[in-house]
Amino acid sequence: MNIGIIGYGSMGKMLAQKFLESGRVNKDTLFVSNRTKERLNEIADKATVCDTNSEAAQNADILFVCVRPCDIKEVVTEINDSLKKDALLVSLNGNIMFDMLEKIAMRKIAKVIPSVTAEINRSQTLLCCNSLVESSDKENLRKLLECMGEVIELPENEMGMGSELVSCMPGLIASMFDVVCQAAQKHTSISKEQITRMVLKTVAATSELMTEKQMSFEDVVSRVATKGGITEEGTKVIYEMFPNAAEEMFVKTLEKRRLIAEKAEESF
Repeated sequence: MNIGIIGYGSMGKMLAQKFLESGRVNKDTLFVSNRTKERLNEIADKATVCDTNSEAAQNADILFVCVRPCDIKEVVTEINDSLKKDALLVSLNGNIMFDMLEKIAMRKIAKVIPSVTAEINRSQTLLCCNSLVESSDKENLRKLLECMGEVIELPENEMGMGSELVSCMPGLIASMFDVVCQAAQKHTSISKEQITRMVLKTVAATSELMTEKQMSFEDVVSRVATKGGITEEGTKVIYEMFPNAAEEMFVKTLEKRRLIAEKAEESF
């Protein structure tokens, strides 16, 4: 099975690396194109570098389009006639809806949203498919993506919130605990680096504890925040003050997502 990747930015590069590491593709079965040809020099000995997007498309059984929302219409229009009849076209942009793409290319289309945690093979990669995608196509795609971690299938209308929870969440989590570490620094002589290590390892261990022991957030809170104790004082503050920030966070991110999708729809 031949894999094509159009766009060798951060996402296209990560996909290429992970597919190669998995052993599912090699130089003869991975076809990559990019607007700036020089960027492909680093992968020229591991993949087939294509002169045009159409060349990548005509060789691919599964073609990943890793370009900006403002460029996807132009790219899909360019490659549509070059794609194999049964090829699976995969968009990596959750804001471009199937009905938009189907105006240009009425064919098998999937949407895939990986997470940056794919770099350590711990991605929860989101997947949805249009009505033309067959079960065998979906299974082939799922097997390919599993080299990066778990694959979660969602309906198209839930891909937005799904993206917030798995693709955006590493950045959101990092910003939350950056604030925690900055606050801690004001009350201690422990170095910033040591504070960060302590918090990160505690977060990672707590996550593993909850997953392995099938504990809820409430379970952990009740285990640590004993009645009348120190932790209880902290949890009270979080439950009293953080809900408004969390609600506003989702309001803002989902509204931004809606505006991007609205702008994309106008271009189609």
